[in-house]
Amino acid sequence: MSQSADILIIGGGLSGTMLAVQLLRLPGRRKVLIVEPRPELGRGEAYSAVELGHTLNGNAARMSVDPDNPDDLTQWLTEHIAGGGWPESAEQNVPISELFPPRGLFGVYVQQRLGEARRVGALHDSSVEHIRAEVVDLQVDTDSVQLTLSDGQSLRGGYAVLATGMFPAARTPQKTSSGLNAAALDPWDVAAMRQLDPQSTVMIIGSGLTMVDAVVSLEQAGHRGPIEVFSRHGLLPHVRRQPPAWVDFLGENHGICTPRQLLRELRRQCRAAIAQGIDWQAPLDTVRVHIARLWSQATDAQRRQFVRHVRPWWESHHHRSPPMSAALVERLYKEGRLRIQAASFNGLEPSPDGGVRICIRRRGESETCVVQGAALINSSGIEYDWRRVARPLPQQVLARGLVQPGPLALGIAAAVDGAVLDAEGCAADRLFAMGPPLRGMWWESTAVTDVALQAKALAARLVG
Repeated sequence: MSQSADILIIGGGLSGTMLAVQLLRLPGRRKVLIVEPRPELGRGEAYSAVELGHTLNGNAARMSVDPDNPDDLTQWLTEHIAGGGWPESAEQNVPISELFPPRGLFGVYVQQRLGEARRVGALHDSSVEHIRAEVVDLQVDTDSVQLTLSDGQSLRGGYAVLATGMFPAARTPQKTSSGLNAAALDPWDVAAMRQLDPQSTVMIIGSGLTMVDAVVSLEQAGHRGPIEVFSRHGLLPHVRRQPPAWVDFLGENHGICTPRQLLRELRRQCRAAIAQGIDWQAPLDTVRVHIARLWSQATDAQRRQFVRHVRPWWESHHHRSPPMSAALVERLYKEGRLRIQAASFNGLEPSPDGGVRICIRRRGESETCVVQGAALINSSGIEYDWRRVARPLPQQVLARGLVQPGPLALGIAAAVDGAVLDAEGCAADRLFAMGPPLRGMWWESTAVTDVALQAKALAARLVG
């Protein structure tokens, strides 16, 4: 069985859905097929969470999917709450723009915007169809792209877009596996956590935002025992606050070009803010709009230095935790139930008496030791290196040279307009990428606002 379309979108999470929305809004007749194995579009890994405790890590004012209307989510929430949705939040004395909606609710918002775009597209005979399958291979010809699907179908289109989203380490098969995922619980699987002894010890690898989600999941599952968190640097995400506006110091000073210059000036700006009684997050929040420019103009040596020496602190300060989740982590830490240890995970040990045993090496120590708990959770974040992902499509396109790893092996390489670069460095005419696969190109390529802007620009490129 074979179908054809004008544009094929590989992945129906936020990236693929936002691209479809932008294509539907543009004049002209076109057929778009989105290949996504999940039953729903618009959710992907990030917004498939159904527990109310799993919230966005940005407030509503920061999370619009419409690049032309930064208040779009706030407006949608206002209507949603007025219509009887999410009444507990409406009762709080908090401006709607400052709410941190559940991620599942955000998925509903994305789906509704897609539905509206479909109605607009129908006026000029444009359509989007969801093909529920996984793309396992693709071939690029001079005049089309052909996709091979897991169910045996083949699809042909004028263009194809890799909108594959994120590969969470906890859910992604690895080419060189440590066995961690086979032994670990899914960080978002509350039902599985309910099967644990509530007083048992749970171990978590990684201390970023996925760990925060895992702690929320354990709390909602009724777990009341010790939680041992192991991460290389032992850093926790800071809580996201609502700081006042700060001068755009990078916009005023284009002489700041390198990561070292940025960090030096950012520290100075944060000290100045604190001296004025202003939250240090205010200067930091002005940096986001400049990240792509700064990262793209840095040399590989500068990027490597940033990733090796600065990244853990950048992630903990920049990718901050929603207030309710941060409050839970802080409470458990003060109660002594949650401990953070700076240690590297060195593998699994047999555990004949049940539970899970892991080898760790604490920072500053040369010897490994074994620790044990009733369960283990892999919260080590996102796998951006496509060479490590044991999924058919990444393996095939890399093996045949249709794509090449991005800078520092983060995602894949592409031109400024999203056209992927093959193994020889040539930009493709018919194969594009957007969102998380472009992590190495722009560094911040996963946030809602980043994806929304990329979707608008790529849609215009594909139909132009």
